[in-house]
Amino acid sequence: MTRPPVPGLRRAAPDRPRLSPLLRLLILTQLAFNVGFFIVLPFLAGHLGQAVGMAGWLVGLVLGLRTFSQQGLFVVGGALADRYGIRPVVLTGCVLRIAGFVWLGYARETAAVVGAVLLIGFAAALFSPAVESEVARQAVLWEESGGGSRTRVLALLTVAGQAGAFVGPLLGALLLSVDFRTVCLAGAGIFVLVLAGHAWLLPQHIPGQGGVRLRGGLGKLLRNRRFLALCCAYGAYLLAYNQLYLALPDEVERATGSQAALAWLFALSSLLVVIAQLPVTRWVGERLTLRRSMVAGLLLIAAGFAVVAAARPADRTGTAGLLPAAGFVVLLTLGQMLVVPVARAWVPDLAEEGRLGLYTGALSSISGLIVLIGSSATGTLLDTGLPAAVPWLVLAAVPLAAIGALPRR
Repeated sequence: MTRPPVPGLRRAAPDRPRLSPLLRLLILTQLAFNVGFFIVLPFLAGHLGQAVGMAGWLVGLVLGLRTFSQQGLFVVGGALADRYGIRPVVLTGCVLRIAGFVWLGYARETAAVVGAVLLIGFAAALFSPAVESEVARQAVLWEESGGGSRTRVLALLTVAGQAGAFVGPLLGALLLSVDFRTVCLAGAGIFVLVLAGHAWLLPQHIPGQGGVRLRGGLGKLLRNRRFLALCCAYGAYLLAYNQLYLALPDEVERATGSQAALAWLFALSSLLVVIAQLPVTRWVGERLTLRRSMVAGLLLIAAGFAVVAAARPADRTGTAGLLPAAGFVVLLTLGQMLVVPVARAWVPDLAEEGRLGLYTGALSSISGLIVLIGSSATGTLLDTGLPAAVPWLVLAAVPLAAIGALPRR
């Protein structure tokens, strides 16, 4: 008996479905989002500390607020995508991101900076969970049609995002030679193009998506212990990843006297993901369960912090002093390759029927709360004058502790 085709999929061969036009559009969307975002973000901490004159703890708090307004409110964007579909949510998010970047480019007072950063974060809280949850839903359909593991589709999403994260900082570094405002306006311009493209290409309605009531899902989510355990472990990863924007700039400036090398370290991270993500995902998928993949990823992240902690007492500068930071970036990136696609692939198995957007958003919201608390604490830790290795050892302990929180099954 011939199996009926799965909606939204086209077949390149009788038994091998290829990615649908919708999946290809959403994956390219992730690329465009990250180019526009990473033009600005790597240089935000330096701008706040130098041009605006914020103290280290306040810079950490502002970065944490940015992450929380984004990751912390993903649950709102995800729930809205479940209710109304992804098109209106994505387009609204693009409009808000444009406004936020323009505002940040002209902001000079702390209150204005905080307002712009919150708007930038909330914009992503709308469009990112909408895109990610629909990619996850389409990936499950692709898997059910015989295309292969859903993790590989989600790895493609990661590759697209990191390709954008590779291009973005390089463009930002070039534009920073003019000023930070130019960087922000360039980011806004990219999202103008994204908005126009999606208003034209994104389908008005996607079969099987939207129409779920907003009320009633959150209570069940908060009683889902296995899902909450996954959120805590993912939050520890995200807090570690956030150190690319908080602890790493300090380490690079200590070693070289400036943050010029920062763009190249971001490029190294992104290039590693673009080149190695799919082979790593394929290799790990054939050998490790979802839980063991995440354990391995968290161990690599902890090792990255330990490398810098071990090297700090020597206080080397120049190229030799930059090597521990490069080692940290490489190990953190390898850990990211294991953690991110696996966590996203795990969510559909734990989510309530029809509420994948809510659960995808909640994964980021709960982890965003962890980052909000942890970033402020990290900023304080970096400013306390403790022995140089101590902050990095404390940060290494976070992903190790997260391993115990992972769901057992």
